[in-house]
Amino acid sequence: MNEALLLKKQTKKYIDTADDKVVKMVHAMLQANAETDWWDEIGEDEKASIERGLEDGAEGKTKKHAEVMKKYKKWL
Repeated sequence: MNEALLLKKQTKKYIDTADDKVVKMVHAMLQANAETDWWDEIGEDEKASIERGLEDGAEGKTKKHAEVMKKYKKWL
């Protein structure tokens, strides 16, 4: 029997005897695993923009938060 199939069978047995707290934790883990990643849901233009921003940050082409806030303080 394949290892993954064996683990699934054992897990099902544990869940059948587990208390509510454990069942809720396992459910939350499985649900989180099933949800899609936001990165997969955004467009290619958005991904490219984020990647450019990360590259700019890595190259030091950014401004400090305090510097930006000082410039735009009048709008707060």
